[in-house]
Amino acid sequence: MKYEIMFIVRPNLEENELKGIVKNFETVLTKNGAKIESSKDMGQKELAYEINDHKSGYYYLYEISSKDDKAEKEFNRLANLSEDIIRHIIIKL
Repeated sequence: MKYEIMFIVRPNLEENELKGIVKNFETVLTKNGAKIESSKDMGQKELAYEINDHKSGYYYLYEISSKDDKAEKEFNRLANLSEDIIRHIIIKL
């Protein structure tokens, strides 16, 4: 199964905090059996509309492959709980 994951991290974080959050979510994917085919740091962009008082965010795009949907479901669960990720979307390719 192949998935494309895009998520937006809130903009008011220090650079090392930002890297830590991204690394943590990469670890979540790999520990749950996913292989990260490609990752792209798209940088800070302005949002189309304000989300939780944020007008911009750091965009990240991942393409992953896995045998089952365990990694995708765990990423989704943790992203919903995280205050650092203001939006995310997972698309099955």
